[in-house]
Amino acid sequence: MPDNELHYMSAWELSGLIRNGQVSPVDVVDACLARIAATEPTLNSFITLLPEPARAAARRAEDEISRGNYRGPLHGIPVGLKDLFNTAGVRTTSGTRIYDTYVPAADCTVAAKFSQAGAILLGKLNMHPLAFGPTGENADYGHMHNPWNPERITGGSSGGSGSAAAAGQCTITMGSDTGGSVRIPAALCGIVGLKPTYGRVSRAGLTPLSWCLDHPGPMARTVEDAALTMNVIAGHDPQDHATVAAPAPDYTAALTGDVRRLRIGVVKEFFETEIDPGVADLVQRAIGVMGELGAEIVEVSLPLYEYAQPISNAILSAEAAAAHRDVLLSDGDKLYPQVRDRLEEGLFISAAEYLRAQQARQVFCRQVAALLNDVDLLAGPVEPVTAPVILERRIDVAGQSLPSVPLLTKYTRVFNITGSPAISVPCGFAADGLPVALHLAGRNFDEETVLRAAYAYQQATDWHTRRPPL
Repeated sequence: MPDNELHYMSAWELSGLIRNGQVSPVDVVDACLARIAATEPTLNSFITLLPEPARAAARRAEDEISRGNYRGPLHGIPVGLKDLFNTAGVRTTSGTRIYDTYVPAADCTVAAKFSQAGAILLGKLNMHPLAFGPTGENADYGHMHNPWNPERITGGSSGGSGSAAAAGQCTITMGSDTGGSVRIPAALCGIVGLKPTYGRVSRAGLTPLSWCLDHPGPMARTVEDAALTMNVIAGHDPQDHATVAAPAPDYTAALTGDVRRLRIGVVKEFFETEIDPGVADLVQRAIGVMGELGAEIVEVSLPLYEYAQPISNAILSAEAAAAHRDVLLSDGDKLYPQVRDRLEEGLFISAAEYLRAQQARQVFCRQVAALLNDVDLLAGPVEPVTAPVILERRIDVAGQSLPSVPLLTKYTRVFNITGSPAISVPCGFAADGLPVALHLAGRNFDEETVLRAAYAYQQATDWHTRRPPL
């Protein structure tokens, strides 16, 4: 099989070929490295690339599999980690030069699970500094560029993870999502991004931004690969007290393609705020496809939706300032100015304001839980617009000029507040040729229903098969 076909194959496809000896992990890694060499000067997806260690790991995987020691579907599969996942012996910068020489002594739990599964680390992926921003800009290591149009943002903060998966540089990537940082770049780069339930995947060994909002999650070109990744990374971890002490299911078993009898609630407030009409139309059409597949589509209301941003802002800003207070005081002049400004804002949030936000959060969570008693999933857009131009601070939406940060996180923050599982699935291309995504969210610890619905939609359409022109 020609190498130029391997870098865009899914892990789901590759795993059977690798297990049967039809494809070598060495060939897959070489195909991805060739793709990186061809596209990285434009995309800037990586902070640290590991070509020789990856090739050595591929040779070991090939030898293990040939001896009958096949570890599972990710054995020999190339992966990339957002550069806030600690990796033993490989620097972890968290997207800032302040940590340019920091080399962890141990893997984070997620990295260790990938290693145990036989996955091959290609490198550490570019990100918004300290994961504190939705655009994917980085003055220290270079801004990230969208493979559908390099003048546009990837989204953030997991921007390198989005561009690397979309462009075929990595088969699977990992991001972290505090206010949308898995789902935003997934939507803007045209891939699948899953934010699991809070407590389903360990945060141990990840640079924190907000302890009660951070969610690690997989990013890939297909729903199947997101499910395969969850089978590896999900589960209780004694090193992360927030993880649930319950066994994780086989997520691939949920991929039945059958959504009959599912009730999907379309949140009317999502379409009553500022949204590009072309984006709204594509998302509504995608929801219509779910109806054609047998799901029951009903309109629902989330009256507290308008409070999602202020609740999230208060909690996130205060916790981020606490997490990075020391570096802000010692090296604040070296931080990316927009990140420094946001951290400094967090220092001025009082304990009373923080606690009131947490109280409001509980009311908000109860309202969302009540909706999910009546429906199985909530649906809407991931983003109100397609990818803006890099460093564009205000975005025109239906004749209004709006600040980019709150605009890009207006839909995603809802499900960080609740901790609910939520997925971004490609659902079309706007008039400017850029991807648009459908957002599906479910009950806590019910990733299976989220994945089932996303897979059914993916199988009924061909958006996930489109490739960037890069």
